[in-house]
Amino acid sequence: MQDALLNHINSPKELRLLKQEDLKQLAIELREFIINIVATKEGHLGASLGVVELTIALHYVFNTPIDQLIWDVGHQAYGHKILTGRKDNFHTNRQLGGLSGFPKRDESVYDTFGVGHSSTSISAALGMAIASQLKGEDKHHIAVIGDASIASGMAFEGLNHAGVTNANLLVILNDNAIGIDPSVGALKQYLTNVKKGTQKQDNIFEALNFDYSGPIDGHDMNTIILELKRLKTVKGPKFLHIITTKGKGLKQAEENQVKYHAPGKFNANTGDLITKSNIEQPPKYQDVFGHTIVELAKQNQNIVGITPAMPTGSSLKYMMDEIPDRAFDVGIAEQHAVTLAAGMATQGLIPFCNIYSTFLQRAYDQIIHDVALQKLPVIFCLDRAGLVGEDGATHHGVFDLSYLRCIPNLIIFAPRNEIELRNIMYTAQLGLDLPIAIRYPRGRGTIIDWKQPFSKIDIGKAVTLQNGETIAVLSIGTIAKNVSKAIKYMEEVSHYDMRFVKPLDETLLHHILKKYNTIITIEDHTVEGGFGSAILEFAANNNYKNKINVLGIPNTFIEHGHVNKLQQSIHLDVNSLRHYINRLL
Repeated sequence: MQDALLNHINSPKELRLLKQEDLKQLAIELREFIINIVATKEGHLGASLGVVELTIALHYVFNTPIDQLIWDVGHQAYGHKILTGRKDNFHTNRQLGGLSGFPKRDESVYDTFGVGHSSTSISAALGMAIASQLKGEDKHHIAVIGDASIASGMAFEGLNHAGVTNANLLVILNDNAIGIDPSVGALKQYLTNVKKGTQKQDNIFEALNFDYSGPIDGHDMNTIILELKRLKTVKGPKFLHIITTKGKGLKQAEENQVKYHAPGKFNANTGDLITKSNIEQPPKYQDVFGHTIVELAKQNQNIVGITPAMPTGSSLKYMMDEIPDRAFDVGIAEQHAVTLAAGMATQGLIPFCNIYSTFLQRAYDQIIHDVALQKLPVIFCLDRAGLVGEDGATHHGVFDLSYLRCIPNLIIFAPRNEIELRNIMYTAQLGLDLPIAIRYPRGRGTIIDWKQPFSKIDIGKAVTLQNGETIAVLSIGTIAKNVSKAIKYMEEVSHYDMRFVKPLDETLLHHILKKYNTIITIEDHTVEGGFGSAILEFAANNNYKNKINVLGIPNTFIEHGHVNKLQQSIHLDVNSLRHYINRLL
């Protein structure tokens, strides 16, 4: 290749020195750079490829970082990172000690707001714009949000407020008809009609008092730049609707947008995914959920499945394919998902509400007010609980035990393996008087032959995995695997899988606390307020004086990296646990 334009760009200052006619070549180079890195290092591909022209145009027209640019979620911000001084480090993206996969304030002055969860950009940008007004500053504030994210309630709250201000805010709708999965809902249909020119009703964004323009071609660099320059001269809240293709520039990513959202490793030249070995592996926990709910729903016509925009990630897609009238993707709307489930439960349906642990945080009031207070037997399936790896601090599901444990009328269960997950799902749909939260991790389990006949689990009952006389280890969830490996040859150590954080197996706990002076609790969750805290509270309330050691995630935000490396960094890996328990022996 001749001396590439991208080689000379270390910040938007150099970008703005280019002639406008050179930007099309820069877009080609930027796409190629993203494809080559993500092909070997993995990451979020399709979203960033789709906004290459927009990214270049924004930094070309606006005086970033003085003008403030906020990317919603941040899946689409790779081009932004490369153009803002992180090109040489981009190969470390999402790796331990490397760049974050999402915009992050302490990583760059160009990352004006930390993101990772959807639909926050409009509110954040409006807050910045109002602050600039109050300080007498002349700045532009630009929020880039996707059509899946804008359907979320929080985005509408931001639009609703912005429409009655004269804040210098530009909202850019990146409309590609897909989030991680295809967008859903009436707003998606509205935007489709706008694109086709068949929308008969008034423009919804103009009705909210925005100066609306578009839709325009998001891959036509000159058109975008012309419109952005015009919008710089318009006062008050503005809304630009652009049409893009997710995965633009890589044929397979355009044709299979769900798979190429985060495709893993692929051939950068051909775009073909690198095939994994055909060795039979244990299933992913999400697939255990997905296949099991279909199996149960065929036996029980009252079962329904709900997910907020994660049918592929949660594997509810299997039910949506086989029993589509009883499986619901409600879009990025966690609050609505929970209360929808509550409404269904009042009518005798059995809702399995599948939400990633980190996203259930967004529906906390609904869990308390709409479900637990009314004792409605909603079955919450918390996928991605514990450390999730390369997505980092915004996505680790390490707070759910703490924020759920304090809620009355709620059962909390964590299976140690795939069979336990199947059996608790089976048990829950037989009929419970209370809601239940079932937490399980990202990734694969340990059992090849996992599709065993169902058996009922006794609520609040733990199981003994190993008997010893000196130390008792109490674990919750799949971290039991590390514990079992660590103590395999330690005959003095007992190991109990407590299974339920609420209700605790109090009979067994009395036995343990009377027998063992030293007790260790281990969890893939923050040590503040989690499973170990529950054991400490039980011991204190019953006047036990045992030495109880609480192991888990420290009370700090854990960064991104492979789960095994993260476990080593916080001493929850097999070797660290073995050394720790040996020292106590």
